[in-house]
Amino acid sequence: MHLVVTCGPSYEPIDAVRRITNFSTGELGILLANTHQNAGHTVTCLRGVSATCPLPAEPGVRVLPFTTNADLLSQLQTLARAGGVDAVFHAAALCDYQVRHVTLETGETLAQAEKIPSRSGALVLTLEPAVKILGVLRELFPGSRIVGWKYELEGGREAAVGKALAQIAENATTASVVNGAAYGAGFGWCQQGALRAHWPDKTALCAGLTRWLGGSPSEFPLS
Repeated sequence: MHLVVTCGPSYEPIDAVRRITNFSTGELGILLANTHQNAGHTVTCLRGVSATCPLPAEPGVRVLPFTTNADLLSQLQTLARAGGVDAVFHAAALCDYQVRHVTLETGETLAQAEKIPSRSGALVLTLEPAVKILGVLRELFPGSRIVGWKYELEGGREAAVGKALAQIAENATTASVVNGAAYGAGFGWCQQGALRAHWPDKTALCAGLTRWLGGSPSEFPLS
């Protein structure tokens, strides 16, 4: 099978040298890519250029760097046109917002300059929603298994699972992995309207996803 894994953070520019971004090491995506490469699959890993995980990809894993949400989308479109993608694990931590414009404390609005002078005083950033990658994956890869990630910090496990299930319904994905402080320790596997499995750590998660790929898309991996 040919798998596509996204991992690490995207960024959106403020100017030529400054940016907004999410925190993500990219470690989970590299572990996913390596595990499935070792299981005999062909793996393309789209990795944010700001990922800090030192873990190298296994020989044979095709690693493609990306920058912004739009750059990641463009590369996914290229992969979709080439065809042959059997599954997408979308674990990247992407920016929800991009900079529309920058306003000085004087009220002057700047276009995205080469570099805003550091003596410009206070700045006000006006943000607008960035492109949502998960929402277009089904259109790009209509016959593929698509797994999204739901990272939640507030609320309890039931609420976090509910958001993961809503993510599946809204984006026509196959399943969702939920984690974060709201879920608690480990990772939950949500599919077909319920929490179907739990894994205590990243190694168990990768092993569970490997088992899932070996069966029917409707089969649930063992917890």
